[in-house]
Amino acid sequence: MHNKEPSLILTMGTYPPRECGIATFTKDLADSINRKLNSRLKNKIIAMNRNGVNIYNYPKEVLFQINDVDIKDYKKKAEMINQMPNVKIIHIQHEFGIFGGEYGRYLLHFLNKIKKPVIMTFHSVLPDPDEKRKKIVKKLAEKVSCIIVMTEKAVEILRKEYQLKTDIQIIPHGIPHTLFQKNKKEKEKIGYKDKIVLSSFGLLSRGKGYEYVIEALPRVVKRFKNLRYLIVGQTHPVVRNEEGERYRHMLEKKVKELKLEAHVKFYNKYMTLKEIIQYLKASDIYISASLDPDQITSGTLVYAMGVGRAVVSTPFLHAKDIVDAERGCLTRFRDPDSFAESIISILDDPEKKSMMERNAYNYTRSMIWPNVAIAYLKVFNRYERIKDAYEKQFPEIRLDHLERLTDDFGVIQFADRTMPDPKSGYMLDDNSRALVVACMDYSIFGDPYSLALVRKYLNFISHTQTKDGKLYNFVRQNREIDFKDCSEDAYGRTLWALGYLMSLDEIPLALKEKADTIFKSSQKHIKNIHSARGKAFSIIGLHHYIQTKSSKRAARQLNTLAESLAAMYNQNSTNKWKWFERHMTYSNARIPESMFFAYLSTKKKRYLDIAESSMDFLRKKTIEKNSFFPIGQNGWYFDSKERAYYDQQPVEAASMTQALIAAYTATKKAKYKKDALTTFRWFLGKNSLNQMVYDEYTGGCQDGLGESSLNFNQGAESTISYLLARLNLTDFED
Repeated sequence: MHNKEPSLILTMGTYPPRECGIATFTKDLADSINRKLNSRLKNKIIAMNRNGVNIYNYPKEVLFQINDVDIKDYKKKAEMINQMPNVKIIHIQHEFGIFGGEYGRYLLHFLNKIKKPVIMTFHSVLPDPDEKRKKIVKKLAEKVSCIIVMTEKAVEILRKEYQLKTDIQIIPHGIPHTLFQKNKKEKEKIGYKDKIVLSSFGLLSRGKGYEYVIEALPRVVKRFKNLRYLIVGQTHPVVRNEEGERYRHMLEKKVKELKLEAHVKFYNKYMTLKEIIQYLKASDIYISASLDPDQITSGTLVYAMGVGRAVVSTPFLHAKDIVDAERGCLTRFRDPDSFAESIISILDDPEKKSMMERNAYNYTRSMIWPNVAIAYLKVFNRYERIKDAYEKQFPEIRLDHLERLTDDFGVIQFADRTMPDPKSGYMLDDNSRALVVACMDYSIFGDPYSLALVRKYLNFISHTQTKDGKLYNFVRQNREIDFKDCSEDAYGRTLWALGYLMSLDEIPLALKEKADTIFKSSQKHIKNIHSARGKAFSIIGLHHYIQTKSSKRAARQLNTLAESLAAMYNQNSTNKWKWFERHMTYSNARIPESMFFAYLSTKKKRYLDIAESSMDFLRKKTIEKNSFFPIGQNGWYFDSKERAYYDQQPVEAASMTQALIAAYTATKKAKYKKDALTTFRWFLGKNSLNQMVYDEYTGGCQDGLGESSLNFNQGAESTISYLLARLNLTDFED
């Protein structure tokens, strides 16, 4: 039974409309976590207010406010929260300056009262602490279940210099998910077409070091006369209250003294995330000139790398961790010559600059908010069981990227990142699988656009069929068929798609009749299939066909193919190797899946026994510690040898998910349903890299998972595979 009132995670920190970096972080993280949760658990906010004077018009997600200098307020809010049984976890964003008292010690009054598990993220970890700071940090650590930091260096400092024994976990600073793009269009939007754009952004204060960048520019401008340096952001509110705009005025004066008025521009406003991303995308180089060598995190730096920009930075702690010669340049502190040399070295070498941009973008993919949210939820789950609230939550079904890959003829095979590559041509097996997706989506949602896709993919299949009924797999960009490519797998997948289409009541009769014509014309070639997977796909197609057509011929063909797979199983299986071949390669799960369908069509228990035995063997080999590890393409898996773990393909996760659903349909055994959900979560970050393979931003899917990184192209096979798995799970949604 569901409680009427959802359980809560309460995140404590500054929050918009208050203007500071922690507020932005708090909102971005809370929003990302909420997108992962189902209706039974929500992330709400405890907002910190400054001096009891500032009043903010907070949104509804803010449940509590605390005056940072009022000790009684800390205690009162803790006691109120203790009386709320639905509050499961408190997550505190810790920065010394946002809590009252020396080194923010008033926070201890809240921690002394609170009786809920507390997780604390440290945004600052300062080395060489004085005794007071060290004592307060140690007391904070004693009151919390876990501390989260953003770099390994922070762990080292907390262990060695603060002697903390508390559990410490590393989760990187989150960044927005953006597409990797060149900057030409964005430059035009902000009025800097044909200019070289350098940028720095953030709330202005003396520690930013912008004066040293400005002093470097005369030398740079001498080489690149069309250069513009944009300093983006308003003065920090605290700084503005204490000293006004003195620092900005000093910078403006320096610009005039160096006669750089045409080259340096100030944007004195608090930037929205959308504006920040726009300016970063318009940049050629992002410059981080912090004067604090002990700065342990920099959201601005990772934001810039996250949109794929080369960076020039002083060597503060966070920068030393993430900036190397492959992604940018580290300068010396307070050294204009060092800035000039670094900027010129990048601008002088377009190939080097392009390499840095791609490397920066690729490096930061683990930092995108969906991945960071997953990491936080895993930590929370260690201290309060909340797994069901996010592991059973599925992304919304979206065909956006499939539509992007589809032109007026069919779905294009490959993509360069997210953009379709028309030169790669079209594949029959991709369009057949896409037909299943479109049919399934239309049968569930009744979207007319999905029906239009059904027509398009069906027309493509018809185009690839010759008069003798053969189906050819590859069609070139000019739409000429390659008559040398006649794949058994593609043929079987096409029978599957056609049979599935005809089995759906929602599909218009005219389309069913067209599919039937193609199916019958190709049916005579079933006898020529020799590959195990070709047979498996054909069995699935014949099963669906038989559901809507009373066809003795189709029934005989299904039985013949099933007997052939049964014979392969009997010939190759042993007590230790229960499989149809002496090796496992690709789309392995489709073979036992087809035997489940053969059983459903014929009710022959032999087929069910083989299906279960082989499926349980595959489960044992690929599901470990409640995670799915598909057989890798980098070596496969041969009997009596070590299996390959990489490169893992989305088609494997999709095949296994669908096969397990078929197993559950045939047997009603809960283990198959449980494992189907486990396997599908491979797409959502429950994998060896703990990274999302499905792209929530585009609706596409990355092309593969290697040992240390993802393949960031989002081609047809991977995206369609994800959609097949996701659509098949609609009956299992929470």
